[in-house]
Amino acid sequence: MTMTAQTASLAAATPRTRRRKRIRGSSIAIMVFLTMCAAFVSVPLYVVIVTSFKTMDQIALGEVFALPTEWTFEPWREAWSEVCAGMTCEGVSRGFWVSMKILFPSLLISIGISSVTGYALALWKIRWAGPFLFILFLCAFVPLQIIMIPLVVLISSLGIFGTIWAVAIVHSILAMPLLTLIFRNFYKDVPEELINAAIMDCGSFWRIFFEIILPMSANIMIVVLILMITTVWNDYLIGLIFGGVGTQPMTVILANTVITSFGEVQYNVDMAAALLTAIPPLVVYFALGKFFVQGITAGAIKG
Repeated sequence: MTMTAQTASLAAATPRTRRRKRIRGSSIAIMVFLTMCAAFVSVPLYVVIVTSFKTMDQIALGEVFALPTEWTFEPWREAWSEVCAGMTCEGVSRGFWVSMKILFPSLLISIGISSVTGYALALWKIRWAGPFLFILFLCAFVPLQIIMIPLVVLISSLGIFGTIWAVAIVHSILAMPLLTLIFRNFYKDVPEELINAAIMDCGSFWRIFFEIILPMSANIMIVVLILMITTVWNDYLIGLIFGGVGTQPMTVILANTVITSFGEVQYNVDMAAALLTAIPPLVVYFALGKFFVQGITAGAIKG
């Protein structure tokens, strides 16, 4: 093909390419809708961030959307270590360490038990597995407020009410139905021939789980991990009811900080405390977000 022929071919293809890139009306509508959704979240977040770096003198002027004229980290330092929550003035740092102590046992108990249960329901012929799955499905959608009083009685009878273990166990109990369904739906796609060969080779329930199933579960583990970290860290109601004095999570300390005021309300300190509370799950999501999407596309969450 000569140079002239190639040029003519490109010239003929150019209008078709331009027609393909033309933006349709539905695409514009979707972009407008997504922009409105993003603005609904980002505008209040912008106000919270810039307010946390302002001095109280500038906040008193009412310039809500203005950038700080004098950037200061003093509200962040005060929110972390000095702000008062009730009768104590130790900042939100005390709640941060309590939330960490609640988070780790909650993850270990809920993910450990639900992964084994999901594996058994999906790959082993368990008697009454169908009715058990139906009950799990119902439990996954029961509101916490309905079973709050029985849970309080149960935890009190165990003698751990008002401790970190009480909050962690309640989180684990409430999360297990949904996590079990997620694990079961993921494991049911494991090839049956693989499990039959493993049973003929060793026949051990636990050996198959630890040596074959668990190494295949990286995607779903990350999905469940992010779901649980977000749920446990952002919880307020369970920590308020089942946590005692000195064992309240960061969200409860934050709420007590906002409603506790002596003299002038320090909006910059309140905003800094709110951001400090929100940072840990955001860090986890940004660090593992790529794997979270991969886990969902691999079938971690499906019907």
